[in-house]
Order: sequence, then structure tokens, then C-alpha cells
Amino acid sequence: MTSLNVVNLVGRVGRDPEVKYFESGSVVTKFSLAVNRRRREDEPDWFTIEIWGKTAEVAANYVRKGSQVGIQGALRFDRWNDRATGADRSAPVIRAARLELLGAKRDNDGSSSPVDEEF
Repeated sequence: MTSLNVVNLVGRVGRDPEVKYFESGSVVTKFSLAVNRRRREDEPDWFTIEIWGKTAEVAANYVRKGSQVGIQGALRFDRWNDRATGADRSAPVIRAARLELLGAKRDNDGSSSPVDEEF
């Protein structure tokens, strides 16, 4: 049986991206994404987005709080041990392979071309 782990989201960025450069030359960008539900009175769903490589650099340069973006990626879980309580913790993260800058020209200089990165 074949497995499939693909997530597609369109939403608005909740905060400016956080960018981290590593000595190895790798780069990672993280930001939160709010995705509205069908009914306007419902609260949006919030996702943590993680992007690596050249796509991360594009996100760092063009994505800002309030930008509308499309994301295609995979769901994974970050796992860690809580320092204060010693409890095992986890949080869902979307590791994006594709980023598309959407929305009005004022949102992102009118660029709507997709940027892809290998998983």
C-alpha cells in the first residue's frame, strides 16, 4: 500500500518570518499561517510553516505579516522534552516544498510565481 503525506494550504502570514542560517550553508525560515474556515464566524486554523533552502531565502525576502501565500508540503511532528516538567511534547509543523506568493500587488510586489524546494 502506498503512503501519501501532502498538505495544501492558502492563508495569510501571522508574523514576519524568522530566518536562521547555519554554518553548513543551510537556511530555514519559519512563520505562522492563518487559514480561514468556510464560515466567516469561525476562528481560523493556525499552522507553523517551515521552509528550507532557496525557497526559504525567497520567503525571507518577500513574505511579510499579512501576505497571502499558498503552501504545498508535508505534515510532520517536532518532538522534544520539556525542560521545566520533563514531559514529552510535540507540535505539528508543515514542511513546505512549494511556496506561492499570492494576493494583491501591495501584498508582495505582484509576484505570483511558485517557488519549489525538494523535501
